Amino acid sequence: MGIEAILLFTLAGLALIGGGILMSMAVAPKLKTKVKDEPFECGIETYGSAWLQFRVGYYLFAILFLIFDVETVFLFPWAVVMKDLGMVAFVEILIFLGILGLGLLYAWKKDALKWEN
Repeated sequence: MGIEAILLFTLAGLALIGGGILMSMAVAPKLKTKVKDEPFECGIETYGSAWLQFRVGYYLFAILFLIFDVETVFLFPWAVVMKDLGMVAFVEILIFLGILGLGLLYAWKKDALKWEN
């Protein structure tokens, strides 16, 4: 793949993104009302301030979710080519899963997975 192809894909991507933004600006209704400017929360009228401090547990839970979500992203391509790569790939994925398992065990021992109100 040459530099021309990369440049073509980049320009095509930018054109599609820019075209979508310009199209939404041209077609979207621009009527402003008091109701449209209010924040919407599942049909329930909001109360209080939106600037709340969240507990660190939410962030830990989100980080753990991302770690194990990325694990599945790595497992799928490995599973597709596992037959071609042989025993070396199998051992490597066992090491990878072992490290992730140790991370899960560590999080479990530190009570990062407990959901308390």
